[in-house]
Amino acid sequence: MDRAFEAALYADSDAALDTGASLLATDPSADAELARRGREFVAMAWRRGWQPADVVRIVRRELDDAHVRLVSRLILDENQQSPNPPPNPRWAAQLDELGAGAAEPGPPPRTDRFSYATAVLELYRLLLRLPALEPLDAPGKPQVRPRGDARMLSRIRGLLAKAEATGFPEEAEALSAKAQELMARHSIDEALLAAKEHDRNTPGACRIGVDPPYETAKAVLLDAVAAANRCQAVWNEALGFSTVVGFESDLDAVELLYTSLLVQATTAMTKAEAAQRAGGRKRTKTFRQSFLAAYAHRTGDRLAAVAEEQRDQAAGAGERERQDLLPVLAARDVAVREQVTRLFPETVTTRVRGVSDAAGWQEGTAAADRAQVRARPPVNP
Repeated sequence: MDRAFEAALYADSDAALDTGASLLATDPSADAELARRGREFVAMAWRRGWQPADVVRIVRRELDDAHVRLVSRLILDENQQSPNPPPNPRWAAQLDELGAGAAEPGPPPRTDRFSYATAVLELYRLLLRLPALEPLDAPGKPQVRPRGDARMLSRIRGLLAKAEATGFPEEAEALSAKAQELMARHSIDEALLAAKEHDRNTPGACRIGVDPPYETAKAVLLDAVAAANRCQAVWNEALGFSTVVGFESDLDAVELLYTSLLVQATTAMTKAEAAQRAGGRKRTKTFRQSFLAAYAHRTGDRLAAVAEEQRDQAAGAGERERQDLLPVLAARDVAVREQVTRLFPETVTTRVRGVSDAAGWQEGTAAADRAQVRARPPVNP
C-alpha cells in the first residue's frame, strides 16, 4: 500500500493515481493509516502558513465538493487530536464555522470505495503541493477581542443581512447606514481605548477570498474597503485571496463591508444586465467586467471621502479624548504599514484589465453611488 500510495501522491500521471486508488479500494484496513496521513498533510499546511479557511478555499477552487467535505473533516479531526488550542480567535472562528457545516442535517452522498479513494488521493496531492504563505501571526502581544465585540459584530451582521435581503431600497439604506455607523463608532472607540490603556497590540492580518470571475475588479473593491478602514490589502492572484493587514476591529469591518458591497454590486449588475439584454445587447462579459471595475473605482472614492469626514467629525467633537484621535490613528497607520512591509517586502501594482464597455462603466458608477457606505442618523435595527 505504501509504495502505491507514495507513487500516486508524487507522480503526475493519472495512471499512478488510478493504481493507488484501486489498491486502497480493495484494502479497508488501510483507512486508518490513510486518515492519519491526511491529518499529517493538514498539519504540514499549518506549518507552511495556511489557516483552515485558506485550505478549504483552495480545495473548493481547485477540486470539487466531495474534496471540500473530506478536507473539512480532516481539519476538524486534526484539531481534536492536537494538544494545542487554536492559536488565535480568528482561527477558532474558522474551526467553528467548519464544525457548524459538518453538523448540518442530512447524510453524506454515497460513493463507492474506488471513487472515495480517488478523491482522497487527489486531495492529498493538492495538500502536499501547497506553497508556503506568509505567517499571519505577528510577533508581540497577541490581539484579544474585547468582550463587546461578539455582540457588536452580531448586530452588524444582522443589519447587513437584512439590507441585502430586503426588496425596499429605503429600508436597505437605513439598515446599511446603521451598520456603517456602528462599525465606524466601534473602530474609533477601540483605538482611543487602546491608546488610553497603553495597549501594545500589534496589527494582525486575515485572508479574504477573491473569487472568479472578474477577480481584478473585486480585488480593487476590497483594497478600497481596506484603505477606508485603515487597513492595507495585498492581492495574491494565483491563489485567489487578498491578505488584509490591520487592527482586529478594523479587519472585521473590512470583511463585513466588502462582503455586503459585493452582494449589492452583484444584485445591481444582474438587474442592469437584464435591462441591457432586453434592449438587444449581447456582450455580457464585457458589460459585467466594466460594471464591476467602475463600481470598485467609484466606491473607493466614496469610501475614502466618508472615512475622512467621519474622522474629522470625531476629532472635532469637542471632547478631550476625541481631540487626541488624529495622532492615535496616525500611529496605527504607521504600525499597519510596517506590518505590511514585514509580511510583503516586495509587492507590485496591477491594472484593471478589460474595461471596454461604456454602458457597463456608467451602470457600475451609478450602482456605486446608490450603495450604502455613509453613516446617517441612527435607526433601531
